[in-house]
Amino acid sequence: MSKLTEWGRALADVLMPRICPVCGNTLHADEQHICRSCLVALPRTHLEDVEFNTMEQLFAGKVPIERATSYFYYQKTSPYAQILFDIKYRNMPRMGQWLTTRAAHDLSASGFFDGIGAVVPVPLHPSKLAERGYNQSDYLAHGLAETLGLPVVQALKSTRAHGSQTRRGATDRWINVQGTYALNSKKAKHLENTHILLVDDVVTTGSTLEACARALLTIPGTTVSLFTLAIARLE
Repeated sequence: MSKLTEWGRALADVLMPRICPVCGNTLHADEQHICRSCLVALPRTHLEDVEFNTMEQLFAGKVPIERATSYFYYQKTSPYAQILFDIKYRNMPRMGQWLTTRAAHDLSASGFFDGIGAVVPVPLHPSKLAERGYNQSDYLAHGLAETLGLPVVQALKSTRAHGSQTRRGATDRWINVQGTYALNSKKAKHLENTHILLVDDVVTTGSTLEACARALLTIPGTTVSLFTLAIARLE
C-alpha cells in the first residue's frame, strides 16, 4: 500500500470510521471488514475435514452431491449473524467476497476444491435483484473463483419470485422453492462433464441448494459440490 493510499484511508477512517460488524469496534487501518480479534474467534465449521459431515447429511437421499462444506456456523443470537445480514441487506456484498477469498485459502489444503471446474452462484429472481441491487451469492462465488483460478458461470436462473425463506419451516421451505430454478441454457451448455461448485450465503434446511443442484445435474456428465459461507446451527 502506498503512503498516499495509507493517508487517504486514515483520513477516511477519521471522517467515517469503519466498524467491525461483529463487535462494533472501530477497525484499524490495516483491518478489512472484520477486526482481527473477531476473525480469530470466527466459529469455523471445518466440515471439509469431516467424512459425511452434517451439511452433506442434509442432502443424503435427496440429491447426489460430491461433497459439501460451510465456512462458519450461523446462529441468530450470535454477533456473527450480523455478517450475513450486512452482506445480504446492507449493501456490503464485498465483505462476503473478501471472506470467501479467505475461505478459498483456508480450505485449499483440505483438498475440498480438487477437481472443481467452475463456480455457479445461486441466482436471484430479476425482481429481487432489482430491489436489492446485487446478488450476494454472485460476490461470494467470485471471491472463491478468483482465488482458485476458476470461471464463474451464471448457469442458473430464477424463474419464479418466492418469498423469504427465513421464517418458514423445513416443509414450507421445500414447497416454496419448487419450480423456482432452471438452467440458463446458453451458459449451462458450457458445463457438460464439469464438476460444479454451487455457492450460496447460508444453508438451513438445504431446500434452495437442493433445487439448484437438481437443475445443474440435468447437464450431461456434471457432478455438483456445495459451498456456503455459513450453516445454521441449532440454538
